[in-house]
Amino acid sequence: MELYTYFRSSASYRVRIAMRLKGLTGEQHFVHLTRDGGAQHKPEFAQLNPEELVPVLRDGDATLTQSLAILEYLEAEHPTPALLPADEADKAWVRALALQVACEIHPLNNLRVLQYLERTLGVTAAQKQAWIAHWITLGFSALEVHLAKDARTGLCCFGDAPTLADCCLAPQIFNARRFGITLDSYPTLARIDAHLATLEAFQKAAPGAQPDAE
Repeated sequence: MELYTYFRSSASYRVRIAMRLKGLTGEQHFVHLTRDGGAQHKPEFAQLNPEELVPVLRDGDATLTQSLAILEYLEAEHPTPALLPADEADKAWVRALALQVACEIHPLNNLRVLQYLERTLGVTAAQKQAWIAHWITLGFSALEVHLAKDARTGLCCFGDAPTLADCCLAPQIFNARRFGITLDSYPTLARIDAHLATLEAFQKAAPGAQPDAE
């Protein structure tokens, strides 16, 4: 198993967490997203993934892209410990939480979007920060309501064991803090994140623990 990753990529971070939770190890290939124009744009990587995005997981003859698809693949191929509940309604709930992060928050603050805002549209640093804060705040406000009012929320997003939702939430909270956005208005998110930070899998998957961390 080989993972193409970047320490600060939240999508790669999701996959690293899931692999750690499932006790999976693999060779890591580090793709620096900002140095020398971005290694993801080099022909050799673009041939591997025409989207020019990380993560990429290679497992035998399979080459997989898109973090949520990779998480589902790992869940199917390595079902223990389970990162999805058994009940179909609960499973859909966990997937919905994960997708709220992966589809509604993260893409609008992804590196290539921010670079387009700066380099092509010419927004100022203050305008870029306002853009980041707007979309994270909008997304976190909805997540807080969902999690705070649902009886299924425990130490983690669903019960007391991490699921795919937690694999997505922790990296997005890392991003929020990196952009100077506090969790003061989101006590449930802050509580869950504090618990996840005590778990070895999350600690070892964290950006600062990666060999390519700067």
